[in-house]
Amino acid sequence: MIPVPSHTKVWLAAGVTDMRKGFAGLSSLAERVLEQDPYSGHLFVFRGRRGDLLKLIWWDGQGACLFSKRLERGRFVWPSSTGGKVGLTPAQLSMLLEGIDWRMPERTWQPLSAG
Repeated sequence: MIPVPSHTKVWLAAGVTDMRKGFAGLSSLAERVLEQDPYSGHLFVFRGRRGDLLKLIWWDGQGACLFSKRLERGRFVWPSSTGGKVGLTPAQLSMLLEGIDWRMPERTWQPLSAG
């Protein structure tokens, strides 16, 4: 897992991205489409058309990082909107990278009943 500092925001680019892009192309999308500064230290996540490949860009303060992950089976869960951005928590990012539906995870505990 990527060691994401606690103050880092995670932005998911809704829609489909051309996965031939590298850091320069994806950072340009972060500026134009997501309206965010790619050198802010926040993490930006992009998904390809088939849904089995993700690319993440992150400026760690010393340099540009580009991570990618391809699922051997299944697809990454992605918002259905064609544009815009979605904010994720670091926990949701972890679930996304594992191929888990991060939108509505179920808790394993039950609240205590009053009485």
